[in-house]
Amino acid sequence: MSTILVIAPHPDDETLGCGGTLLRHKNDGDVIHWLIVTEITTEGGFTQQQIDKRKLEMTQVADLYGFDSVSILGFPTAQLDTAPMKKMVQKIGETFHNIRPDTVYLPHPGDIHSDHKFVFESGMSCTKWFRYPFIKRILVYETLSETELGINPSHTKFSPNVYVDITSFLDRKIEIMKVFQSEMGEFPFPRSEEAIRALSAYRGSSSGFQFAEGFMLIKEVI
Repeated sequence: MSTILVIAPHPDDETLGCGGTLLRHKNDGDVIHWLIVTEITTEGGFTQQQIDKRKLEMTQVADLYGFDSVSILGFPTAQLDTAPMKKMVQKIGETFHNIRPDTVYLPHPGDIHSDHKFVFESGMSCTKWFRYPFIKRILVYETLSETELGINPSHTKFSPNVYVDITSFLDRKIEIMKVFQSEMGEFPFPRSEEAIRALSAYRGSSSGFQFAEGFMLIKEVI
């Protein structure tokens, strides 16, 4: 049995990036945990109705996955460039020590949304073997509408070298993603059912499966 931690800059990133893999982990008897770094607030320009709706969505999604824990750090969404990096690293590190995951999923640092870059950098700061010896595997996931638009030449392009067969879990992944109603749209919007299926089929065609999710392996300790 493995202990899995997915770190999401925003609720829905975990589903777009590794929803099928998380469902497969749960099906295999692994323990899965969800760490959400940001939170929407009235100070950030959101209405109380939007905040309440998002909280309900998160509760529903957590139940559908069967997460063993959900942690919310509460940093301002779309404003992580203003958040103290030291504090973010400290909070993520505390979560690591509480959960003691052996496998960590992080967003790609080259994503067009800067929140993803800061979450990746903060998360990686909490993977030093001499402080977090329980972490054995670090994988980076891709997020539709963020990863494919990250064309900054200073960042490594997302090039998966690990593939997970999610053929049996794709429909459930899409149903979970539909809980985030405001994030879904009609094709060719990248966060549409058709686009999610298309990316899953493309990753599957690269790995010999009908549908798959792709990841970049950053580190593995055997």
